Amino acid sequence: MTDLTVLAERVLPVLAFLIAITVVAEICDLAGVFDEAAHLAARAARGRVLVLWLLVVVLAGVSTILLSLDTTAVLLTPVAVTVASQVGVPPLAFAMTTLWLANTASLLLPVSNLTNLLALHHFTALGLSVNEYVALMWPPALVAIVLTVVVLWLLHRRDLRGRYEKPPKAEPHDRTLMIVSAVVAALLAPAFVSGITPAWPAIAAALVLLAVTALRAPMLLKRISVPWKAALGVAVLFVVVDLALAAGLGPWLTEVVGGGTAAPDLLRLSSIGAVSANAINNLPAYLALEVTAEHSPERLAALLVGVNAGPLVTVWGSLATILWAQRARAAGLTVSWRRLGATGLLCAVVVVTGATLALALTA
Repeated sequence: MTDLTVLAERVLPVLAFLIAITVVAEICDLAGVFDEAAHLAARAARGRVLVLWLLVVVLAGVSTILLSLDTTAVLLTPVAVTVASQVGVPPLAFAMTTLWLANTASLLLPVSNLTNLLALHHFTALGLSVNEYVALMWPPALVAIVLTVVVLWLLHRRDLRGRYEKPPKAEPHDRTLMIVSAVVAALLAPAFVSGITPAWPAIAAALVLLAVTALRAPMLLKRISVPWKAALGVAVLFVVVDLALAAGLGPWLTEVVGGGTAAPDLLRLSSIGAVSANAINNLPAYLALEVTAEHSPERLAALLVGVNAGPLVTVWGSLATILWAQRARAAGLTVSWRRLGATGLLCAVVVVTGATLALALTA
């Protein structure tokens, strides 16, 4: 089997998943699932700002874990910002919640982040099933989410006090399409941990929702944005990094990053992963550094902690941040890059360190 064939066998399922899950998320958005969920949270909070924020935290965590980080950054952000503005609460805390949790909550399932899907190839080669992957990743994933929420609360606690008067109502949507979309999205959770290649349930879900949308609201089909350019970009990154590794990048990186699975070794790897992700984007950072971790589940997990939870400092650190900035501006909210970088650095250091130590203690 040629190197090109091996590369294609690894890349194509990832690209198929990226396209299919984006279609699922887009239809859920157009059907009003995110809008209804956010406004339901506003009603359920009964006028308490802190409770509303905590419910948005839950929404952001669930959407990231189940539908990937880009879904939270792109689709939940404008809804969260709009709901916060409608109830008279400063929207910055809600926008930063969707941004940070889009990254830091993306560790638990292989489908939560493309880097996880890429790592799944090596986890499988090391004999770990999807359930064993989850068993390895849930402690650092939980710690990452909890620490992110703590940092967010400390930074925005003044804006999260008090009450609001009357919760707004969601826009009217086709109720049948909305319910079917929500049910299909919920059914993806057990499918993704069943051991089936994640692309297959994602493709099945996309086809079901496309069919239901064609029947219930065919005009919405034209508004679905398929990420062809992103998929092409991922494919190009694979080839470029593969060529660089073939040219001798791997041994040099291994020498710089080191080896071992003790806590200091894992902290070194996750820190280098986080710095690299902020410097060049988390996807190429993972692709380049996986050669230093592919022989150990613990090291692969530490690398994922770094490249998933770490890129909070630069806007180009992850595609989710770039997309988040565009959606936040469209919703009327602009955040300075200086503030984004300073607070992101604080959160990244706390979360990456805490999650890596949780991994070292439980792996």
